Amino acid sequence: MNKPRHSWIDAILVYRQPRVWAMMFLGFSAGLPLLLVFGTLSGWLSRVGIDKTTIGFISWVAILYGLKFIWSPIVDRVRIPFFYTHFGQRRSWMLIAQVSLIIGLLNMAVQDPHTHLNLLVWFALLVAFSSATQDIAIDAWRIEALPVESQGAMAGTYQLGYRLGMLIAGGGAFSIAHFYSWPTAYSVMALAMTIGIITTLLIPEPDHTVSKDTWKLEEKVIAFLERSAHLPKVVRDAYAWFIGAVICPFTEFFTRNGNMAIAILIFIGLFRISDITMGVMANPLYVDRGYSDLDIGLITKTIGPIVTIFGALMGGILVFRYGVFKMLLAGEILVILTNLAFAFLAVLPADLVYLSVVVGADNLAGGIAGSCFIAYLSGLTNRAYTATQYALFSSLMLLPAKFIGGFSGLMVDSYGFVSFFIYAAALGIPAIALIMYLMRRSDFNGTTNL
Repeated sequence: MNKPRHSWIDAILVYRQPRVWAMMFLGFSAGLPLLLVFGTLSGWLSRVGIDKTTIGFISWVAILYGLKFIWSPIVDRVRIPFFYTHFGQRRSWMLIAQVSLIIGLLNMAVQDPHTHLNLLVWFALLVAFSSATQDIAIDAWRIEALPVESQGAMAGTYQLGYRLGMLIAGGGAFSIAHFYSWPTAYSVMALAMTIGIITTLLIPEPDHTVSKDTWKLEEKVIAFLERSAHLPKVVRDAYAWFIGAVICPFTEFFTRNGNMAIAILIFIGLFRISDITMGVMANPLYVDRGYSDLDIGLITKTIGPIVTIFGALMGGILVFRYGVFKMLLAGEILVILTNLAFAFLAVLPADLVYLSVVVGADNLAGGIAGSCFIAYLSGLTNRAYTATQYALFSSLMLLPAKFIGGFSGLMVDSYGFVSFFIYAAALGIPAIALIMYLMRRSDFNGTTNL
């Protein structure tokens, strides 16, 4: 995994694969709904005079994205009648989710927030739930569509599409609402979701082969059934499904990785802590240093996303060329260095050149590290439990980082911006130590795809 296996030409040509670029359109379909139940929805409600307390409570709709691991076993195992026969497991769930998204957005569009706010919230919940379900199915399709060495490229084009989707759902929706109306904006967003449906109809269903070792693990389900002949069939079937869909993904991961499993899970929880913690206080720093809203918007919403996309695509090439572990190490080091750059920005006079360099470097590092980490998580999954295991990994990736990031303001108030950004950079050191440990142990008989 750590030795170069491909030339630079091969690494660049990884983007020639049709499935890699299909991820851009699927990424667009995944990125579009998020703001429509979060930031954009808050803007709509604020514009029509809904009080801020109510808007704050409604923002909890987006919590569903963090809970998707709860129903990911259903997406992994349940076959939807008719759809499964014609489209397969992954694409059938994508289509159901995308159709539900369009229904939810169209119904949000026709609700008056003053008279039917409850209905608007219920349809926002439908959009959030459908969007999270689509995420589960897309992640599973991505992991199964190409080998792990191509996952960096898949992550790069996915991030490109995701950013474009958020751009349309953010600035695009606000522009349409300004010139026409909010119902028109949400109707146009529903129409834009057809891009996801068309893509899903065109892409092939990926290979879903289950290894012999996994079937041996599933024998536990058979053994349970044999021991439970006295129970009613409905009860036995329900227990058997729960064991196979919910319990087996956990036991399979620990069985396959042995005593390395805990180290891997700790690493997943630590990798994003540094950049997420830093990101919470980035905007307050800009304001504190005297940058105008126009300066902040121009640099962070134009240069930032463009450089992130470039970094994500570059990360895909580098993973293909050098392997996941080396690029995980390089990506985390870059994140730490760019966090330290914010400490310098905290003492430098307000200057757009300084701001552009630091924000650009941070987004480049984030794009590279993001593609590498997605590729790593993808390689950890077993194809029998792709959706379930990846949903769990992605949740574990965010929860510790979000929790620790919540103390960012306290750190700044107590010790100042310079000390805070040094602290944020230092949070990445344990992840570096774990990467080096995992690199040394990368030959252990564990991970399915790495």
